[in-house]
Amino acid sequence: MVATEKPFAAVAVKGIRTIVEDAGYELMLLEKYTDPAELYKAVELADALIVRSDLVTPEVIQAGKNLKIVVRAGAGFDNINLPAATAAGVVVMNTPGQNSNAVAELVFGMMIYQIRSQFSGASGTELLGKTLGLHAYGNVGKNVARIAKGFGMTVMAFDPYVSKEVMISEGVKPVDSIEELYASCQFVSLHIPANEQTKKSINFDLMAKMPKGAMVINTARKEVVCEDSLQRVFAERDDFRYASDVAPECLAVLKEKYAGRFFVTPKKMGAQTSEANVNAGLAAAQQIVGFFEKGDVRFKVN
Repeated sequence: MVATEKPFAAVAVKGIRTIVEDAGYELMLLEKYTDPAELYKAVELADALIVRSDLVTPEVIQAGKNLKIVVRAGAGFDNINLPAATAAGVVVMNTPGQNSNAVAELVFGMMIYQIRSQFSGASGTELLGKTLGLHAYGNVGKNVARIAKGFGMTVMAFDPYVSKEVMISEGVKPVDSIEELYASCQFVSLHIPANEQTKKSINFDLMAKMPKGAMVINTARKEVVCEDSLQRVFAERDDFRYASDVAPECLAVLKEKYAGRFFVTPKKMGAQTSEANVNAGLAAAQQIVGFFEKGDVRFKVN
């Protein structure tokens, strides 16, 4: 079953149907539902579930008595209750990499909008010759690095899970600590997940270390930024700017006090391209078929 409050594009649904039915399975669709009870009812018959940003709560897992696998069409999977799925023996997967280029391009859309004074007519600055720091060097970070080099930027990265040799071979300078990354870069782009180690980890000490003309770009999760620290750095540094693909809780304060120095998208836009929409949906369907046919759990996250 594909359950999407915000549906896939029609071409993606068509592709998903082809993959599923060619493998001998039946496809059910639940689109634009407005009440979780609709999902509870529909999932009763499903062996596999594909979602986008839909909440897969313990109630959904409990209602899906036949569920064996849930795939989140996208990289983030914090909308799925992993403990409940694991307790019920349900495999959870994401589709890493399918949205990466879309998110990376959004990073530069927001950066340019901000450094060109939000196209207000006021003078701005350029990316050429500036230094961009990548806080994590996964699929999105690698695409951001690729694009940044086209702008003539120097790229640095911190990621303890990626070898320095890999970064160097791809033209990226590795650093040994988060503190060094922020102190060295005028721009820092966040690509870390939201977990117990990372929530509120982007704090005042880090942001205050950044050079003059600093800007943080957040296409990750709002929870990774400490909002008290964000407001403090705005108050103490009139050169600091922030752009985010998800509105912070303190948005009203930012609007009142710091208009023109921040930008947030009206909803999470990182994966909102037709290409990413199709890529993630098709990958989810292929992973489900691979799971049932071959026991493939390569992208399991629980």
